[in-house]
Amino acid sequence: MSMQTNLCKEKSIPLSQIVRPIQPVLDHDKIAAMISTFKGVPKESRTMTEEQAAERVASLPADQRLPPVDVAAVRYPETGETRYFAFGGCHRLQAYDQLASESAEKDVAVRCRMMPMTPRQLKMYIGGS
Repeated sequence: MSMQTNLCKEKSIPLSQIVRPIQPVLDHDKIAAMISTFKGVPKESRTMTEEQAAERVASLPADQRLPPVDVAAVRYPETGETRYFAFGGCHRLQAYDQLASESAEKDVAVRCRMMPMTPRQLKMYIGGS
């Protein structure tokens, strides 16, 4: 998302509840580096040196080693349901997806930054994409 989300509330959301409406173009080496760093084995990627990855591993618990994913939290008043839409963070989400497939857990929690949005705002945002 192109909006500033640093001040948005963080929340862990099950990966299965995050809708990804845009098909990503993926760098599989970057995903492998993220998975390795998440597991505690620092690995260099196109966007992070091995030293930076080592610092993340040394200073953060596993569930915080990957940056949060920005999601639009859309509440539907007629049902009271909230749905979560991610338009970025594709490599992180793919890394979480692979971590879930490797574990006994059926779903994995993804640390997200919540950007509240109405259904109308979502429609306008998607229409602009």
